[in-house]
This record gives sequence, C-alpha cells and structure tokens, in this order.
Amino acid sequence: MNKSFFYAICFVVILVVEIIIGIYVRDNFVRPYMGDALVVVLIYCFIRIFIPNGLSQLPLYVLAFACFIEILQYFQLVDVLGISNRILRIALGSTFDLKDMVSYAGGYVFILLGEYSGDCHDGAGSHSYHNG
Repeated sequence: MNKSFFYAICFVVILVVEIIIGIYVRDNFVRPYMGDALVVVLIYCFIRIFIPNGLSQLPLYVLAFACFIEILQYFQLVDVLGISNRILRIALGSTFDLKDMVSYAGGYVFILLGEYSGDCHDGAGSHSYHNG
C-alpha cells in the first residue's frame, strides 16, 4: 500500500474519532487525555501524507509543536490576540495544563511504537521512521 494513502486513511479515521470524542464524550479520561494523545498522532499522520518518507525526527518535532501550543496557552495567546473565532479558539486551546503535555508524550510514544511495529513487519527496516 502506498504510504501516503496509508497515512491519509489513518488521518481521516483519527479525525473522525477526535470529532466523536469532542461531541459525545464527557468524562475525565478519554476526552482530556486520550484526545490530547490522539491529536499528536493526527498531526503526525497529516504531515506524513505529504512527506511519507524521511524526517526520522518528525515524531519529536510534532511533540515539540504540541508542547509549544500548550505553552502558548499558559500565556493565554487566544486572549492576548483577541481571537474570537470559536474553532480557532478550540484548536489553539485556552487553558494550560501540564497533564496535557504528558498526554502529548503518550501520543509521541504511540507514534514510535507504531513506526517500530511497521519496521518489524516490513522486514528490511524500510519504514519511514528510520529512513531520515
């Protein structure tokens, strides 16, 4: 299967799961923690649609990006910039929580495990994580 197509399918599936979580789940674990972990995987899959090979450090870059956004929440960027668009406010977030960064790290680990698993199944270690 074409890697870009694989990552596109993963992106769509995770996006649907994230939307379902956002609309229907009102709990203290899945929505706040699993949703945050999945968003890191979602971003990773989106980038991999366009760059399916190479960039071996991409999981780390995605983790750093997610943590950077969380740090911007600490400084209340959406309020400082006066952002009123509801979707943009949701995407950027408005409440800093160190536990979110732990969840992002969980997503990072999930990516590494998935890519390592892909290497094991590919046999020759040709998966994108180790080619960059």
